[in-house]
Amino acid sequence: MQPVANDLGDRIIKVNHAGEHGAIGIYTGQILMARLTAPKMVAELREFRSHEQRHRAIFGAELQRRGRRRCRSYWLCGMGGFVLGAITGLLGSSAIAATTTAVESVVLRHLEHQLIVLQGHDPLAVSAISSIVAEEQQHHDQSLGHVQASTFWPRVLTPIVAASTETVIWLGMRL
Repeated sequence: MQPVANDLGDRIIKVNHAGEHGAIGIYTGQILMARLTAPKMVAELREFRSHEQRHRAIFGAELQRRGRRRCRSYWLCGMGGFVLGAITGLLGSSAIAATTTAVESVVLRHLEHQLIVLQGHDPLAVSAISSIVAEEQQHHDQSLGHVQASTFWPRVLTPIVAASTETVIWLGMRL
């Protein structure tokens, strides 16, 4: 039987894997719409999506190594992410940047907490999580640079997107 500490690592890896799938969905929806509303952002969004695809592969390989199935919320995250991305993509560059900043703020906070909780208990989970933090921080920081504090969309979207991201993570840990 696997130690209890690794059960938490398994759940975290499953949720992170589903979350990366959701992030790919967000960027895919944003890229689709940004071609019309924010064409100057498309290359950056494609770069971010490629990072998320690599992150999903890291967590997918770790799930496979552990003999674990993906999270039950995997497809919900992907579809929900795509819808969020398409809607915010339609709203333009400020909404796109606000969405990424809000999502990554929540994600980074969770990743930091995961690293603390798993340190000394699940070194392979710590390694997988640690390998993505810098790129997630890059997404946050670059997007924050696009956000204009006086604009409407960041004020409206940030609390909604942050709360939605927290809820998806909470549900994923329980499914």
